[in-house]
Amino acid sequence: MEGVAIPAEQVIPLDAIAQGVRGLRIAFVNVFAVSQPDGSWTLIDAGLPFTAGHIRKWAEETLLRPPQAIVLTHGHFDHVSAARELADDWSVPIYAHPDEFPYLTGQQSYPAPNLGAGGGLMSMLSPLYPRGPIDLGARLQPLPDSGQLRELSQWDIVRTPGHTPGHASFFRAADRVLLPGDAFCTTKPESFFEAALAQAPELHGPPAYFTSDWDAARRSVRQLASLNATTVAPGHGKPLTGPEVPAALARLADEFERIAVPDNRR
Repeated sequence: MEGVAIPAEQVIPLDAIAQGVRGLRIAFVNVFAVSQPDGSWTLIDAGLPFTAGHIRKWAEETLLRPPQAIVLTHGHFDHVSAARELADDWSVPIYAHPDEFPYLTGQQSYPAPNLGAGGGLMSMLSPLYPRGPIDLGARLQPLPDSGQLRELSQWDIVRTPGHTPGHASFFRAADRVLLPGDAFCTTKPESFFEAALAQAPELHGPPAYFTSDWDAARRSVRQLASLNATTVAPGHGKPLTGPEVPAALARLADEFERIAVPDNRR
């Protein structure tokens, strides 16, 4: 694998998040494997550039077979960059909501970052992050607006636009497990490198430097809070589980303006 080498200590398995759910943290972003009762599984998100080898090795060692599909919460570079390589290797489809397609079919770049989103290294570096467009080719397939996907038969698709136009989250009602992507985080992503590796998980809004529609983001968090999830495993930060999670999500929804929205977007 050529490109940027990610130190081994920054590739961390996230085991036993919930029944049939495990993850892999690579630097500052998580990917997840969601298994079905028959042992088949689906990859949720596809990480940073040059991380396909890490994801493939983890899958081979822990899941023991290729996935049925790759499902994207959205198309930002830190969630999609290994998708095409892995999908080609595994001969599987890549699902994303159609509202993300302009950014995944080579047509359009995401909006420029909000440089005034707040302090922290992640915000300062945001102009350097790839904004696309990328082209996932014929492997890209549309994710339904709602309901369930065959490859995620126990999980409800929840439309959560705001961070991006076609952002999607996934909820398993049977045990109230939520994979919110970047609809919210359990670390303050604007200052990730300064704090996230050491801090206890706590709820924050979506990454502010790349959130395009704050009104929609607020509505999406309210919708997710209404699900009363007891386990959350976001794209950034550590999984959080316990009886206190629904109240914490309700607080984030109620105080979204103060907690999440940067001063220059209020």
